[in-house]
Amino acid sequence: MGLEERTVVFGLSGGIACYKACEAVRLLVGRNARVQVVMTAGAQQFVTPLTLQALSRNPVATDTFSLTQESEIGHIRLADTADVVVVAPATADVIGKMAAGIADDLLTTVLLATRAPVLVAPAMNVNMWEHPAVRENVARLAARGARVVGPASGSLACGWEGAGRLVEPDVLVEEILHVLAPQDLAGQHVLITAGPTEEPIDPVRYVSNRSSGKMGYAIARVARRRGADVTLVSGPVGIAAPPGVRIVPVATARDMQKAAEEAFATATVLIAAAAVADYRPRRALAQKLKKTAGTLALELERNPDILQGLAARKGRRVIVGFAAETHDLVAEARRKLREKRCDLIVANDVTAADAGFGTETNRVRLLDASGLDEELPLLSKEDVADRILDWVGARLRPDTGKRRRESGKPPSPARVLRLPRPARRT
Repeated sequence: MGLEERTVVFGLSGGIACYKACEAVRLLVGRNARVQVVMTAGAQQFVTPLTLQALSRNPVATDTFSLTQESEIGHIRLADTADVVVVAPATADVIGKMAAGIADDLLTTVLLATRAPVLVAPAMNVNMWEHPAVRENVARLAARGARVVGPASGSLACGWEGAGRLVEPDVLVEEILHVLAPQDLAGQHVLITAGPTEEPIDPVRYVSNRSSGKMGYAIARVARRRGADVTLVSGPVGIAAPPGVRIVPVATARDMQKAAEEAFATATVLIAAAAVADYRPRRALAQKLKKTAGTLALELERNPDILQGLAARKGRRVIVGFAAETHDLVAEARRKLREKRCDLIVANDVTAADAGFGTETNRVRLLDASGLDEELPLLSKEDVADRILDWVGARLRPDTGKRRRESGKPPSPARVLRLPRPARRT
């Protein structure tokens, strides 16, 4: 999902975490957002406006009373053109001003004038974060509809340990995407399986496949952005867990089957993107298998078909399967659609250099039980995920038709994303 034609007004207040905000601005520009930076006087003590101007590729606004800035940028224009206003880092001072409705500098003036959703990312000393006044102010902002993300916990610049760190730039960008995404999957529990499984031969060897899990993880991220409660049952992968997603790590096909069956009880949508090993060694050895002069025969037995087993008791659930093929793509996809009782099959040729395992892009074909056969062009895996979820959303709410990407509909009410807080120490 890109941020083309979206305007992010990005406010920095005075804290050491301004250095991390610079990276968040860079990531947003990389997603094609138009980023307009607003800096308080305190923020300029930590990073320069020139740095943010170079990263955002736009003039940086710093002064309400500058005739030049007012004529070229304008605080009301900033407030009116924003699709979202972000405050990161948000110090205790600026949070207090926002809660009290004070507008004594450019950033707080924009915040009071805007009607765009507001995302607040606190960053401060752990004692300040735990102060009742700060907690009351944060709760007041959340009650008004601001989305509060963080703070994260760990070592702080002041030498303390505990909550108070600005969330990482990629987490902040993910929350911005969540704010701006249509919430058409709100109220749905989407169960996603992803990645490979590993079937042990002995304590050091296993049978597996080349699945990276990237497609399933992309679907999990996008589904969460669009308001779904997401459970991700994941085989062994080297990918960070998507923020806000419930992840259940597993190893073998039977582990994945058990975890998927537990989550399936409350799921309304199943998207089976995992590459489950069809076979496993009949017997896993307790000790490392030693090589010999002769050949070795490995006896295999069938693994359970997780998708077929769950789809057999689908009820009113929407079931999406994947067909990763090397030949006869459409024929195999239609066979799986029929035999596994899926509502939609996502088929792709994994021999393609730009659409196989481990790539950042995919080229898929969507086939459904009503006769749809749509071949998508080469897209990023997040864009493929969006297209799949467009179909799911239309299936869940057939009266609404296809999702309108630029409907202007405001996002759902914001909520506080709470992160764990370890005990503070000097």
